[in-house]
Amino acid sequence: MDWGMKNRFSRIIKPQDGRCLMLAVDHGYFLGPTERLENATETIRPLLPYADSLMLTRGILRNCVPAERDIPIVLRVSGGTSIVGEDLSKETITTSIEEAIKLNVSCLALSIFVGSKYEHQTLASLGRLVDEGEKYGIPVLAVTAVGKEMGRDARYLALACRVAAELGAHIVKTYYCDNFEKVVEACPVPLVVAGGKKLPEMDALKLAYDSVSHGAAGVDMGRNIWQSDYPVPMIKAVKAIVHNKATVKEAYDVFMRERQKMKQKKPQEIVKTVSSSGDFD
Repeated sequence: MDWGMKNRFSRIIKPQDGRCLMLAVDHGYFLGPTERLENATETIRPLLPYADSLMLTRGILRNCVPAERDIPIVLRVSGGTSIVGEDLSKETITTSIEEAIKLNVSCLALSIFVGSKYEHQTLASLGRLVDEGEKYGIPVLAVTAVGKEMGRDARYLALACRVAAELGAHIVKTYYCDNFEKVVEACPVPLVVAGGKKLPEMDALKLAYDSVSHGAAGVDMGRNIWQSDYPVPMIKAVKAIVHNKATVKEAYDVFMRERQKMKQKKPQEIVKTVSSSGDFD
């Protein structure tokens, strides 16, 4: 890696501990207004101080994230389908490398659908994106998306992750599964685990703990943070696992303490906190 690539990569995977807490807010690119992400600005603002990076589209970045905030951006550049369309796997590259450079992003993200009808199309797109990223020193994150017919077992995920790495992906986002160590061992680049559907807080924290304990570099959580009734306490609890090596119980204690603090605030204090992005620490 040259200096620029190393510098951007270090903004995503923190060199101090080799870990990352990515906040996923890119769901609208195929789901439209997602529950509790309808107003993306209000959802993102209170979580910014606690995320290592944001994964999102250029539209949400431009319109919902203050340019003055120093937050590394993982820019989703694939799409072209929606939840009401023919097939979610029929994705292509939707954002140019010039656009990514203008937006000063730290990483590019693209989904691949190994084993799907459009496998070739998405894998070829990954290869082209890696070429473009290498040219300008921007790392690429490949998302091993799965369709309804594809499982999430170690055999399939190891295949998908290895293919992504073979095609040049610098980071791979995948799912946690039984025997996750086999997926990690087969992939020569860092793995980040997707949060997936909304779970009870304890279960989501266990997912984060199991992921990093079995070799993942971190997590890319969205719904399990901002669909919680207490998103800020939740992201703090996840961060305790990812960066402070907290156990599930210790992280849940963090969640409960922070939740209690929020409950004790007067209504006007809560409004003030949510409305001022400079007051979070």
